[in-house]
Amino acid sequence: METIKLKILDEVGHTLMTCDADTAVSLVYTNEYHPGDRVALEIDHPGQYCVIQFEDTMPESLVYVVKREINFHIPFGEQAITYSPKSFVGSRHVIRARLALPEEIAARRNLAFNCYDEHGDTGFYPHASANVETRGEAVFAARNAIDGIFENSAHGEYPYQSWGINRDPNAALTLDFGREVLLDELRITERADFPHDNYWVKATVEFSDGSRLDIPLVKSAKPQSVTFEPKRVRSLVLKDLIQAEGTSPFPALTQIEAFGTEVK
Repeated sequence: METIKLKILDEVGHTLMTCDADTAVSLVYTNEYHPGDRVALEIDHPGQYCVIQFEDTMPESLVYVVKREINFHIPFGEQAITYSPKSFVGSRHVIRARLALPEEIAARRNLAFNCYDEHGDTGFYPHASANVETRGEAVFAARNAIDGIFENSAHGEYPYQSWGINRDPNAALTLDFGREVLLDELRITERADFPHDNYWVKATVEFSDGSRLDIPLVKSAKPQSVTFEPKRVRSLVLKDLIQAEGTSPFPALTQIEAFGTEVK
């Protein structure tokens, strides 16, 4: 029987708390977090679908895990301002994880959503990365575009984080699913802090199968959807972002959603 296990580790890798392995597990950690602390999830075999909730003020995410152990690093300082000020504070934390149910795995869903994504090789998917993030600041990181937070009437710290392109015409965001999936719809939500912001009138998506899709966009605070015949892909790149003519040089992405199913 496949099982999973949770641990809390400190900066040097010492185990602060752990639980017995099972198909669904939880920890109640009754200490304050310190810089360098992390939540670790262990699985028996790589290639498992898990539902994780590493912070009880945040939602669950269904993720695909490709390493025996994955880590979520507790955010501090500048990294923490893209999360609710209620998150990761105090001395009572409930952390949960379980193996995903077959019906959850099979359902059509937003395959881009992962509010626990981080920079680097995380070992769990979906994962967002980009060739540019404005000034390297956390509030403009690629991960913000898949965190499920749609507030876009301002910019900056939570809940107004976004993917910022630093006015780079060659900016591109990569969305990696970690395995082949079957996509049939994309939804783009642009940041809409007008008049500070500009907006894109067209974006191009390049899929890992080599195909391309041009997406027309308008000035809107709402998600803009494009549907297509199902594509079997491992990743996609959002690129060639054409902004509207105007006085503002600051278009940005609040959310990208990728709807579809697992490959049967």
